[in-house]
Amino acid sequence: MKAVVYTQYGSPDVLQFKEVEKPTSKDNEVLIKIIATTVNRTDCGFRNAEYLAVRLVGGLFKPKKQILGSELAGVVETIGKHVKTFKPGDEVFGISTFNFGAHAEYICVPEDKSIIIKPAKLSFNEAAAVNDGGFLAFAFIKKINFTNNPTMLINGASGSIGSASVQLAKHFGATVTAVCREKDFKLLRSLGAEHVIDYTKEDFTENGQLYDVVIDAVGKSSFFRCRKILKPKGIYISTELGYMSQNIFLALLTPLFRGKKVLFPIPKDTKEDIEFIKELMVDGKYKAVIDRIYSFEQLIEATRYVETGEKVGNVVIKINP
Repeated sequence: MKAVVYTQYGSPDVLQFKEVEKPTSKDNEVLIKIIATTVNRTDCGFRNAEYLAVRLVGGLFKPKKQILGSELAGVVETIGKHVKTFKPGDEVFGISTFNFGAHAEYICVPEDKSIIIKPAKLSFNEAAAVNDGGFLAFAFIKKINFTNNPTMLINGASGSIGSASVQLAKHFGATVTAVCREKDFKLLRSLGAEHVIDYTKEDFTENGQLYDVVIDAVGKSSFFRCRKILKPKGIYISTELGYMSQNIFLALLTPLFRGKKVLFPIPKDTKEDIEFIKELMVDGKYKAVIDRIYSFEQLIEATRYVETGEKVGNVVIKINP
């Protein structure tokens, strides 16, 4: 089968198209013919291995997993003899977090991992484009108390995690302010944001507004910059480790005091989370935001686009159209 492989860390230039052995499903696995996948920040982060934490997980000197791609939608081709919940021909979608492998024509996934049946009303492209941003955003959202309808600012609201955070926060009852570019105002309002700020024209930390929660979905701010816009017991959450991995240490230290604090949830995908997002989509309360769709042969080009930081929502790759 065809796959995009990398054997060393670095720029998108380390990615190569290769013929590799087609996987065979084990007793507890399903073999999926991938129809659509994505290129996301998780892929890029593990490929360039900027943070030591990535190397500790993915391989200190070279990658352990040589095929990236965490989001997928496709068709079950074969099943292991112990598999009960899927059958050949089932249309499925889900996520292979940290195991990757979706930048290929086929992938084997254990039955009990984060794959579920795809609703007929969702396209393969839509189904592939909701998992990574959705489960990461949900990991943050689950840590927030929505009892009193909190005010929430989301920095980087037009990205994959940001657009998911806006929709989930709105679903649970928050009043959302989205920080993005002016060209994306209409999109973010359609996703539920009551207020929008163009970060190219206004510093959101200097406008005098206070929030119960700040989610930095692009990791380009910091707790110290955002502290002054948090209410007395406000919460700051970032998708990135921050300068010198400060967000990990702040998440340990700030809860010891009664004031403003940093949360840094370690995301773990589950079938339940993917099912929850699926139900929202079926009910029309959550949608995939897709910026561009590339062919499999254009995956390296798509990776370069993702790394510009200009994408809105998700970038989809059609593997087997």
